[in-house]
Amino acid sequence: MAGADGNAKLRAASPIYGVTIPEGYRQWELIAPAEEAAPLNELRAVLGNAAAIKAYRQGTLPFPDGTVLVKLAWKHVQSPEFESASVPGAATTVQVMVKDSKKYAATGGWGFGRFVDGKPADEAQHQTCFACHEAGVRGHDYVFTRYAP
Repeated sequence: MAGADGNAKLRAASPIYGVTIPEGYRQWELIAPAEEAAPLNELRAVLGNAAAIKAYRQGTLPFPDGTVLVKLAWKHVQSPEFESASVPGAATTVQVMVKDSKKYAATGGWGFGRFVDGKPADEAQHQTCFACHEAGVRGHDYVFTRYAP
């Protein structure tokens, strides 16, 4: 896969699903921010590719194949400059969902990737992805995040 600088890069793939961190995802549009309470205490931002943004804006469910969602997470810390503000601290994970209804038919059409410092988490962590989404948001095409216009 060619990198932004034109050089070929190898991207580590998640176990089970083979999902990678998409190139250029930091330029994608924001779908919604979130705050995760204890014990994680994280600030999160979910970004989406063009297919995701279009589906959210049109209220399309299920999401179309080709939809990719990326969740960035950081430790939640108090701003040193502004007492009442929270800001991102250390990065914790990058999590990716890829919609391919044929490839991932057994998991509601979604493939999952969880990455720490750019490296995929172990297989045991990936085995928990679909079960959590299935239990919590089956009726929303297995996606927790709602669009924040």
